[in-house]
Amino acid sequence: MRRLEQLFSELEALKPLSAETKKRLDDKFKLEFNFNSNHLEGNTLSYGQTLQLLIFGQVSGNAEMKDLEEMKAHNVGLEIMKEYAVDKERPLTESFIRELNRTILKQNYWKDATTPDGQKTRMEVKVGEYKSRPNSVITATGEIFDYASPEETSALMTSLVAWYNEEEQKGELSPLELATVFHYRYIRIHPFEDGNGRIARLLVNYVLLRHGYPMIIVQASDKSNYLNILHQCDIAVGLTPSDGATATLEQIVPFVGYMETLLEHALELCIKAAKGEDIEESNDWSKKLNLKLRESKEMPLFSISAAQEIQVKSIYALVKAIDTAFATYESLFDRVDRWVLGQHDEIESIKSIPSEYFYMEGVYFNADYVKKVLSVEKAFTYFLDCTFEERMYKISLKVGSESIQIEKKYNEYLTDTEIAGSVDFVGRLLTKFVEENY
Repeated sequence: MRRLEQLFSELEALKPLSAETKKRLDDKFKLEFNFNSNHLEGNTLSYGQTLQLLIFGQVSGNAEMKDLEEMKAHNVGLEIMKEYAVDKERPLTESFIRELNRTILKQNYWKDATTPDGQKTRMEVKVGEYKSRPNSVITATGEIFDYASPEETSALMTSLVAWYNEEEQKGELSPLELATVFHYRYIRIHPFEDGNGRIARLLVNYVLLRHGYPMIIVQASDKSNYLNILHQCDIAVGLTPSDGATATLEQIVPFVGYMETLLEHALELCIKAAKGEDIEESNDWSKKLNLKLRESKEMPLFSISAAQEIQVKSIYALVKAIDTAFATYESLFDRVDRWVLGQHDEIESIKSIPSEYFYMEGVYFNADYVKKVLSVEKAFTYFLDCTFEERMYKISLKVGSESIQIEKKYNEYLTDTEIAGSVDFVGRLLTKFVEENY
């Protein structure tokens, strides 16, 4: 700890930092922290893709939409955390922690899960809400490791936040000790269905930044060591969740030592930057080469094979989703007509449109929901067209004068969220048509 005090004093003597120095440090930290904290949780974006996303707002090469959105949301969470940390008048609150979880996860979603008795199931992750199901894990040795139960989570989180605010006022623990104990107690509670690790690392940096220290990064390459040290502390503290939620500084000495090493590195980097020295690290060359490699690859261009993939994975998927959603309500109409490329046909024919149509015309589809009103036929029509350009394709969904448009690259397909939003768009207008004609 004495080494940290010496480095902190040296950094303080070099302040105020120039605007250029702050920007160099901020840019490096933003990239490194977002990349590493998300990779610890399984995000697949490369270092180069993370850099492209955070600087340019887009990514070349193949990338899962979930990973792209996750990285962007995590960066927003980082900015929110920094804003709260520098406001000394605002204490830590549970609502702020919930806001961070809501920010990094964005919206409710479903994921695969395992019941306590080992059965495979699906569960809905509700963002910003404490868990409603146990989130125990199976250890490498096959044992069940229990976090706090849903029933005790709320009370334990209230106690944790109250403890933090009280200890911060006392000032008996150093900022690093306070951050480390908070991290460990929080992880043992594991209050949310998902995002707990990322929130823990954001809150560690909330504590450090709040007290004038540089923020730290747990490297994804050091994940095994990070988890092993936490496991050592679990054994010393005890496996009962309530014991973990009230662990003391003396019980988690290995973790304190680990965090000291990370903070020491962060301080040394800041001092180098303040002195105008190079802050690149030994493995930065590989990160830069990785970025250049990806930049050298062209964005996917139009091809018949790419368009045929779009046909099945985006266009047909969307039309099928709309058709399935409205199947129950077809009895409200006298008939439903479906048209592909101007020819009366079944929806399934979208899968087998001749390839030459893609280059010449794109793909066009419409469906008419026809109702006779006093012997006069009235039709509700939704019209879908997909046009292909050199580097992207555009899907338009139109109902009368209203429309939505989605643009995609050739290695991207419609997401479940985009499909659901399109179904809702048509559904709301179809409901309006029915209400006006019945």
